[in-house]
Amino acid sequence: MSNETGTRDEPEDRADEAPDEDLDGEFEDEEKGSGEEVQGVDLEAELAAMAGGRVPEHPRCGFVALVGAPNAGKSTLLNALVGSKISIVSPKVQTTRTRVLGLASQGDSQIIFVDTPGIFRPKRRLDRAMVAAAWQGAGDADMVILLVDAARKGIDEDTRNIIAGLKEQRRKAILALNKIDLIRRDKLLGLAEELNGEGVFSDIFMISAETGDGLKDLMDFLAARVPEGPWHYPDDQLSDMPMRELAAEITREKLFLQLHQELPYSATVETETWEEFGDGSVKINQVVFVERESQKAIVLGRGGARIKAIGGAARHELEEMLERRVHLFLFVKVREDWGNDPERYRPWGLDYNA
Repeated sequence: MSNETGTRDEPEDRADEAPDEDLDGEFEDEEKGSGEEVQGVDLEAELAAMAGGRVPEHPRCGFVALVGAPNAGKSTLLNALVGSKISIVSPKVQTTRTRVLGLASQGDSQIIFVDTPGIFRPKRRLDRAMVAAAWQGAGDADMVILLVDAARKGIDEDTRNIIAGLKEQRRKAILALNKIDLIRRDKLLGLAEELNGEGVFSDIFMISAETGDGLKDLMDFLAARVPEGPWHYPDDQLSDMPMRELAAEITREKLFLQLHQELPYSATVETETWEEFGDGSVKINQVVFVERESQKAIVLGRGGARIKAIGGAARHELEEMLERRVHLFLFVKVREDWGNDPERYRPWGLDYNA
């Protein structure tokens, strides 16, 4: 039997009010209007008008997989290349759990980026599923970019294992040395030479996903080399991720940012309901799942202060993204051993038996 606690995230002018710990989850909007539940609202429908769209004269389209060790900066790079936030970013490693498609156009070329989970030595079932999804994304792509954190001391074990995997698959990759703004040039050149000696890289780019250095050269290169063929998506579409899933990812990012090292990776967020109202506002009910009562107390914080802060941060970002008022309700539920529940893997597109 699951145990739950809910709190409503109030508008800005009520941010100092104490959270209602007895809230039963029912929503009474101050502004009248009937709500109609939306089962699948796509990101592209919320972020861009889908009518029309240019037709390239000489179309090219291809898939580019972003792989790398955890926290190499793949999600930051994806967001920068696409020009919008579609993948969560956190100082904590292994925050990307599933494949995220990001769409970008350059001239007549459409580049479909596949942001994969970080590849590392798996210890849990969820870890194994994430790593398997990453390798599948690399195997299905037209090109593979291995992103390496150049600011780290030397080449870490996870990166060496990825290189070994590429060799085993006889797969060439593009090397992108990230965070070049944080390393001396002589060390950067030495790292590039060492990695180039592995014999698996066709090209090398030195970039900073954070500052944008080198990204135009990388995009020009990819646009010229994706295969000829029709575009798979409209020009103004940014991702294939449904909006309700992206909303859950945004809340999960705020959860990680708030809790830092206090909460292990035994927490996830799911959007349970999405209701739109006649005044243009939207009500979102989300559940934060944890595995133990002690973790639930951490998420809630004293007097519900922490979950309120998480909800406030998530709501602000969602309102900016959707350009509408958002009523966000967060609930915390204990679901023991959810990491071994096959039902949790299906929405992420992960193989439970990997």
